[in-house]
Amino acid sequence: MEPVRVAVVGTGNIARLHAEALGRLGDEVRLVGAVDVDGARLSAFCDRYDVPARHPDLAGLLEKEQPELVHICTPPGSHHELALACLRAGSNVLVEKPPTLNLAELEELVAAERRYGAALATVFQHRFGTGALRLRAMLDAGVLGRPLVAVCHTTWLRTQDYFDVEWRGRWDTEGGGPTMGHGIHQMDLLCAILGDWTEVSALARQQARRSETEDLSMAHVSFANGAVASVVNSLLSTREESYLRFDFERATVELTHLYGYGDDDWRITPAPEYTDEVLAAWRAGAAGVRSSHQAQFAEVVRSLRAGTPPPVSSVEARRTMRLVAGVYASAFTRRPVGPADLTEASPFHRRMQGDGPRWS
Repeated sequence: MEPVRVAVVGTGNIARLHAEALGRLGDEVRLVGAVDVDGARLSAFCDRYDVPARHPDLAGLLEKEQPELVHICTPPGSHHELALACLRAGSNVLVEKPPTLNLAELEELVAAERRYGAALATVFQHRFGTGALRLRAMLDAGVLGRPLVAVCHTTWLRTQDYFDVEWRGRWDTEGGGPTMGHGIHQMDLLCAILGDWTEVSALARQQARRSETEDLSMAHVSFANGAVASVVNSLLSTREESYLRFDFERATVELTHLYGYGDDDWRITPAPEYTDEVLAAWRAGAAGVRSSHQAQFAEVVRSLRAGTPPPVSSVEARRTMRLVAGVYASAFTRRPVGPADLTEASPFHRRMQGDGPRWS
């Protein structure tokens, strides 16, 4: 089959990860063009990754290159407008997290998918490492029993100079602080394992950094399957760590990493009476693939060839984005929040900060 024609919009740091991951897919894809408003940065990117077509604007690229898939690697504030233009042109979209600044923008993209027959997917690469695939398969097979308790902690460090970049730490350009821009990866994996959430109670603080947004949030989340989870998103933690723990009836499963994991970053502790069964299933499960852009991109390409929606679909991303919005809504209204509280009537549907955090 012919390679999938791919284009990249935005040629900064994250775009380099995309180009390198695409390069490792070999003949499956062909990078046909790139867009950036910074001509020097665009030229350097295209020279480095042998990209034949260089465009100062997206409209020109869509018209001349007609890519089947467009990777959007720009800051979050531009995601909605760029993705909408791609969908209108019939190009599928793979957008970096967060897909939009709010739920209303995401709903507009979902409607555009239906109208124009193209698909939107979000980069949540932690779903695609074999550790997560193995855990999900064991849960589906009933080997682990019911999920009971979970921990989802993104405890990272970003100093003040990080927030001093013009578009960071602002509601109108980044959509939020660590809840939206950092912990969202772990929160997405939490939802991928535990499914639909039903209620969240949260707080958000400006604990140490100068910015419009929070630098810390903490939440208690209830899920439809009865599980409960503790969620922490921090940019104040000197010893950085991404940690997820799932306590099931028959085993505890833990993942400790920072920005990406391999099989060795997972641990399983079976209940004594289920040791043989649980360990046998764990050892027989999928193995050998790290969580990475390449792992997700390979699945996206496979889906496009098969004519099925690429992962992570807009429906899946919407569940995670609703949880993010729920954390903010609960923190700023100081009450528990469920998905039904985040409809179009809610101020948190169109703005993650709603009517504004208390510290404003």
